[in-house]
Amino acid sequence: MTNNPVGWFEIYVDDMDRAQTFYETVFGIELEKMDNPAMEMRTFPMWSDRTGAPGALVHMEGIAAGSNSTLVYFSCEDCAVEQGRIEASGGQIQRGKTPIGEYGFISLVFDTEGNRIGLHSRK
Repeated sequence: MTNNPVGWFEIYVDDMDRAQTFYETVFGIELEKMDNPAMEMRTFPMWSDRTGAPGALVHMEGIAAGSNSTLVYFSCEDCAVEQGRIEASGGQIQRGKTPIGEYGFISLVFDTEGNRIGLHSRK
């Protein structure tokens, strides 16, 4: 395999506006509306000259949020910073910043839609 293993991710949501506000606030980014006739989508920033996987929030009829087993880790400079924004943005912290040995630290949190996401940082 020559590319990063994750090529795309989707986080299913029930309330797009609420979820978009949560992710934009926690990560200090702006999501962009993606035209798709089959579903409502907001993409995370994508830069072709940087590493990492692109992805989107998705609202699709018949697929409920919070009932999947996909865990996406968002890269952070220090996951404690983003973790500190979770509850004020309507989410919940499941496991606060935890060391994972030589690989840094993680936090496990829930977004406003009940999806568990991970935060990862080296410090």
